[in-house]
Amino acid sequence: MFTILLFLLLNSCGDAVSVSSAPATEPQPVSSGTPDWLNPAGTTISTRFQPPAGFVRDTYALHEFGSFLQHQPVKPHGTAVRLYDGTLKSNQAAHAAVLEVDVEPRDLQQCADAVMRLRAEYLFAAKRYADIHFNFVNGFNARYDLWRKGQRIRVSGNNVSWTAGNGATPDYRSFRKYLTMVFSYAGTASLVRELQPKEKAEIEVGDVLIKGGSPGHAVIVLDKATQQETGETLVLLGQSYMPAQDIHVLVNPNHQDGNPWYSVTHDFGPRIHTAEYTFADGALRGW
Repeated sequence: MFTILLFLLLNSCGDAVSVSSAPATEPQPVSSGTPDWLNPAGTTISTRFQPPAGFVRDTYALHEFGSFLQHQPVKPHGTAVRLYDGTLKSNQAAHAAVLEVDVEPRDLQQCADAVMRLRAEYLFAAKRYADIHFNFVNGFNARYDLWRKGQRIRVSGNNVSWTAGNGATPDYRSFRKYLTMVFSYAGTASLVRELQPKEKAEIEVGDVLIKGGSPGHAVIVLDKATQQETGETLVLLGQSYMPAQDIHVLVNPNHQDGNPWYSVTHDFGPRIHTAEYTFADGALRGW
């Protein structure tokens, strides 16, 4: 097991820009009025964040991944990002909202894991069990449909195989145990090979900005709005990070008021600067 674990340590989420090292504190409420992009009473991504004037939120069918993400519940406005152990993240200036997605008390649900968690939760809710599968860093295909039928994954060094379990396990608790196994042996280095490159003009909710490697990072597109006259596109981005932490909506560092909307036209250039990471052009991928 040491070999594959070492590989994972070399391919975890990592810093590409400096972040604050000041002591963590609870975010302070906005004191100069509420900006027009924010509805503090909103309880989902699409009700918390309003597109700017002239932009219209893209809509997706209820069964699509895009709709699932746009309707993700968020915690009350001003909620701090916490690490997997309950402590405050040191940088509380990078997020505009925190998703209502739990983090188990282990340092596992980092950047790529958060992306896989949201994708898997969507497919599980849609009962598309055969579509839930992720590759480990060594190429092993961890299929949830086999896990659901009762098979289990055995890891011995860098060798991974299926073994018989104790019968079918179709419940949600077992699904979460499957995800824990995936988070332990998959990461940006494996996920980047599963996703398909996309042009930024084709960006949709559910797409991923990703760099695989040592270290790498991944953020997911949570919402999208379009300017009807010009075709300019805005997106909201979400991430977890290292150590494992709450999934949160990122602010756009190019705005001074905490505005989380990123312009694909203006902000997605040769470098894509997010609140805590910089991606190179060509990082956009889809399922």
